[in-house]
Amino acid sequence: MAETTVAVVLAAGAGERLAAGEPKAFIAIGSRSILEIAAANAEACEQVASLVVTVPPGTEEQARGILGSLSKPVVVVVGGASRQESVRLALAAVPADAESVAVHDAARCLASPALFSRVISAATGVDGAIPVVPVSDTVKRVVDGIVAATVRRQDLALAQTPQVFPADSLRDVHARAAAEGLSFTDDAAMFEWTGLRVVTVAGEETNFKITTPADVLRAGAVLGGDVDG
Repeated sequence: MAETTVAVVLAAGAGERLAAGEPKAFIAIGSRSILEIAAANAEACEQVASLVVTVPPGTEEQARGILGSLSKPVVVVVGGASRQESVRLALAAVPADAESVAVHDAARCLASPALFSRVISAATGVDGAIPVVPVSDTVKRVVDGIVAATVRRQDLALAQTPQVFPADSLRDVHARAAAEGLSFTDDAAMFEWTGLRVVTVAGEETNFKITTPADVLRAGAVLGGDVDG
């Protein structure tokens, strides 16, 4: 399965909370954009054969210019109004003979090639695999502003990407969810809904999602460079 893994890099989000005046994926961290960093890390994983990248409408040529330095094949497609729709649209561009798909949020641009490799390897022979990190804080269930219960954090984990699944299974669960009109926040949730078994591997603390200006500064610090702007 590892020999025909395609990385789907989702970069179609507007990034409104960053208020940067451009799509999130095109914001620079040091000398490179979030999109370039994310795609380069995916490409650097030996098991990834090619990439499909989703971008906002009207930014296709800009994205192709950014991704022009990659050595592996890259297809750029326009994403959808939601993450789920973007994955579905990307799947249409995934080669029919691909055995697995690694779905990754470009906003988690610091995910290392080694993490891609671990998740792809863990997905071999099972329904799917995702990286997770433990919950370190005490978690409360709150109802109408009142603490209703303390949740056992030992039973909880924070999901990350890339999330890896057999290509045919991923296509099937997306088609079923679309037919039912159901919406999910990640692909693993779809697999849970259909009763499929998704295993976990250790994620990375630096694989955080860039959502706010503070996250951009944090990513710049991790990369050891200054952040443009």
